[in-house]
Amino acid sequence: MADSNLFHGTRHYTIPLRAAWAVPRTRRAKRAVNEIKKFVGRHMKVQDDETIWIDTPVNEKIWERGIQKPPRRVHIIVDRVEGDDRIQVVLDEAKY
Repeated sequence: MADSNLFHGTRHYTIPLRAAWAVPRTRRAKRAVNEIKKFVGRHMKVQDDETIWIDTPVNEKIWERGIQKPPRRVHIIVDRVEGDDRIQVVLDEAKY
């Protein structure tokens, strides 16, 4: 279970995905998903028992131009619900 001093609520982030462009072009979209998980894990201080759940529209936004051309940045909303062991990553619809 998450610690009581962790932030429980919603945060808005713009994640730069420049590291996804540093790998071979046939691995860029997968690397972009991993960069999102890494960013959220670092900024939300994910505990060992928590999982990062990426919503389907976020995944579709990354993959919409194929594996070779993921977006340079993505706007997301991260939500940690108290009592739940899942951190949700949702697309920020206001930016798109």
